[in-house]
Amino acid sequence: MASSPRLMFMLHKAAPRLTRSFFTCHHACKSPLVRQQPKRLFGSGIPRLSSDGLLARPQAAASIGKITQSLQSNKRVRFFPETSDKAVAYWLLGSAASVFGIVVFGGLTRLTESGLSITEWRPVTGSMPPRSAEDWTAEFTKYRSSPEFKLLNPHMTLDEFKSIYYMEWAHRIWGRVVGMSFLLPAAYFIARRKVSAPMAGKIVGIAGLIGFQGFLGWWMVKSGLKDDLFTPGSHPRVSQYRLTAHLGTAFLCYTAMLWNGLSILREHKLLADPQAASKLFERLKSPDLRIFRRSVGGLAVLVFCTAMSGGLVAGLDAGLIYNEFPYMGLGLTPPKSELFSDFYSHTPDRSDIWWRNMLENPSLVQLDHRILATTTFTSVMGLWAYTKFSPTLRTLLPAACKKGMHGVVGFVGLQVALGISTLLYLVPLPLASAHQAGSLALLSSVIILGGRSWVPRRAARLISQRLAKPIRMPARALR
Repeated sequence: MASSPRLMFMLHKAAPRLTRSFFTCHHACKSPLVRQQPKRLFGSGIPRLSSDGLLARPQAAASIGKITQSLQSNKRVRFFPETSDKAVAYWLLGSAASVFGIVVFGGLTRLTESGLSITEWRPVTGSMPPRSAEDWTAEFTKYRSSPEFKLLNPHMTLDEFKSIYYMEWAHRIWGRVVGMSFLLPAAYFIARRKVSAPMAGKIVGIAGLIGFQGFLGWWMVKSGLKDDLFTPGSHPRVSQYRLTAHLGTAFLCYTAMLWNGLSILREHKLLADPQAASKLFERLKSPDLRIFRRSVGGLAVLVFCTAMSGGLVAGLDAGLIYNEFPYMGLGLTPPKSELFSDFYSHTPDRSDIWWRNMLENPSLVQLDHRILATTTFTSVMGLWAYTKFSPTLRTLLPAACKKGMHGVVGFVGLQVALGISTLLYLVPLPLASAHQAGSLALLSSVIILGGRSWVPRRAARLISQRLAKPIRMPARALR
């Protein structure tokens, strides 16, 4: 027992000393990556403590607040990424192209008077056309009970009915394809976190707008199947109000898809070079460009309103009267008694004579469309002249905006030529369809110009975050 203290002393001397250097990999410490990047937790450097439990450097005390904020922020896990994937942009642009096509095809359906050939709305069972002779006979019997057949096509044969039936059926099938090709990829992109949180909300909104568009389509067709919705004995047609609502919703769907698709691509392009993007934003934010930016926004609204007035012209067949330009009869405008006729008033005191003539009188509706189209053309040319001859805009306006302005000038000139030709030649099918497509093309050019002229707030915020210098601890404070 006397030798126990001596034995314990010998064991203590023989035991390895477990110091800090015992746990250090000296080979790894020779790596320059380890020497330059000290160990961090959640992106923030943690100061090492000295042997007395205090901070090794007084300057490191400032990092405690940063560490606390980093720990708190990392507790919140983001479901959506900061930026949307480029595949989402290409999908949105493809959907916009499909909507562009169905708008033009819908115009052809109306021009060929095929829209009232299918008298029922069957979203599921109506996906297939009649297959047997009995099915075709049943569909033809339903059409023969409609006002359009009784007043316009009483001598139509079954083969002639099939031609207009297939036009309306293809239009409806195309609408279903647009809906399914949008809903299924939208659900996939949102579930796989391919879109940012704001973009996910916008996509859901567009999906709802597509569904509402389908309802408006049938609501429009229904107005042409009942005698009480138009003047008895007159030309059976759908309500011009419902037709314009259907057309306007299609324009909104197309604009939303185009705008968001281009926004995603532009955001990726800007984030690829934050320094250049910051300089571009500072240039676009200049007060000298405020008038130009607001003018582009006003021009987009003006083009949309002109297109909607064209929907009223189409719904009332107002293009079949006064087929001359710039005159309308004996003067630039028809007589006032014709423009504001008591025939269209529905109240004894004639309090509705103004707005009903503006929306229901074919003569005044065509005059309104002429005025809006002329105003649009004049506004575009005036804005182009402003960018061309203003020394300030020639210096500040980016080259992409100048090219976009030239594109708008080209499309508005083409659209005016198509509109006048359509009027002079009594609304032929090719010119009328091209005129409708031209309205969407003109609106697209203005939207593209706006995307190049306006500063996106979200992209500007992301770029400012990228350019913000991270707070780095001194190397001595991290040891």
